[in-house]
Amino acid sequence: MSRFSGCLASVDGEIMLASAATIPATDEGLLRGDGVFEVVRIYDGRPFAFEEHLARMERSASNLRLPLDLEAVRADGHRLLAHAGTGPDHEVLRIVVTRGGRRLLLTEPMPRAPEVVRLGTITYAPTRVLDGVKSLSYAANMLASRLAREHGFDEALLVTPHGRVLEAPTSSIFWIKDGSVRTPPLDEHILASITRRLVIEASGAAEQACPLEELLAADEAFIASTVREVHPVAAVNERSFDAPGPVTARIAADVGARIRSELDGA
Repeated sequence: MSRFSGCLASVDGEIMLASAATIPATDEGLLRGDGVFEVVRIYDGRPFAFEEHLARMERSASNLRLPLDLEAVRADGHRLLAHAGTGPDHEVLRIVVTRGGRRLLLTEPMPRAPEVVRLGTITYAPTRVLDGVKSLSYAANMLASRLAREHGFDEALLVTPHGRVLEAPTSSIFWIKDGSVRTPPLDEHILASITRRLVIEASGAAEQACPLEELLAADEAFIASTVREVHPVAAVNERSFDAPGPVTARIAADVGARIRSELDGA
């Protein structure tokens, strides 16, 4: 049985089972990966940072010169979530807008992940022209994850040819040394992650370029994303970390509390 068998979709405002959702084969979102997307975490039927995700989608679409009816996307999202309700098939909301003008929204279950994650480094050079764009052109990120798994790791860690740490394919990287929290700066051409911003606010993390050697010398490390929240890192290549370390555990608790506080106040 497909993991999406109980999930719902909205295609241009029409709600249906995700398994029945279609777009034309001629849509350049499919043919060329030309489009934008966002992934929103759903807590008991409530989307977290929904408007922040929509604002980033609007910026991405503007950078791609992609027409976007943001009001229609917002209405589609609220209608789909109201129809879906709560449950394990509706813990993530994926929003896709294609060059062909299609609005596709899907509810999804939470992906399975180990309690701690082992990262394997993959050499990667960011595409400058896509800075600030969360586009459908994610093949390089997905290949990086597959290459890391082929070598026995759980996930990839993207590192430049010059040895600077960037991010994981779908999450931000943080490291802790002597109690101080650090993360690579956005001018390293990494994604301005919503959860990254939340972690920085909760931890006081400073932005700092990170040679791989510095990360390997850290006391603790973790990755952070919409789906993962704060995910302790147990290893980077052959370097092992105690995971979760005390600072990581505190930050995870603080971030979780902030998310639930914002949801309760919404």
